[in-house]
Amino acid sequence: MPLAPRFDNEFRASFALLLAWRRDVRRFRRDPLPDGAIERLIALASLAPSVGLSEPWRFVLVEDEKRRQAIRRNFAAANAAALAAQAPERAGTYAQLKLAGLDDAPCHLALFADRSTEKGHGAGRHSMPETIEYSAVAAINTLWLAARAEGIGLGWVSILEPESIATILDVPREWKFIGYFCIGFPEAEDDTPEFERLGWEKREKPSLFLLRR
Repeated sequence: MPLAPRFDNEFRASFALLLAWRRDVRRFRRDPLPDGAIERLIALASLAPSVGLSEPWRFVLVEDEKRRQAIRRNFAAANAAALAAQAPERAGTYAQLKLAGLDDAPCHLALFADRSTEKGHGAGRHSMPETIEYSAVAAINTLWLAARAEGIGLGWVSILEPESIATILDVPREWKFIGYFCIGFPEAEDDTPEFERLGWEKREKPSLFLLRR
């Protein structure tokens, strides 16, 4: 059995910085990613935990321009509906938010969870089948951190209509859409979320989310 590595104080401090500087990037340079970068990041993402070792994540690299255009139209329609639903005192700020980097990001990646997979033999999901989706989210979070460690940014585009995305990308019906991601080098970097900088919301103290019983 191999010896487990020991992560020292310097490593832990660097890891804390990685978490603090991970941002949801919306503004990208158009420079292409280095050859093999996305494949390397997906390989690291696949080290994420999954229920029963089911590895249900399914990555779709969206390179076809017609499909990308269809995604942009889907976002525009969903975003217009979201803006119309905002309270009047919030609508102005919402309109200022840049909520997607679809036009500039060189890499578009969609993530699905394969709910029909037999891998893992159903372990751990008899009473909570949604852990298949949770596993896929763990994979994208791992990819997000791995990308940031290489100076690559990732933006989660959540303002989309899921069934339409599955149709546009022509994936199996059993795959559950998790998210659509823009990936590339950020125009600028900041350790504060844009939502906070623009006054949309503020980060709370972690102690507020801890309940003891």
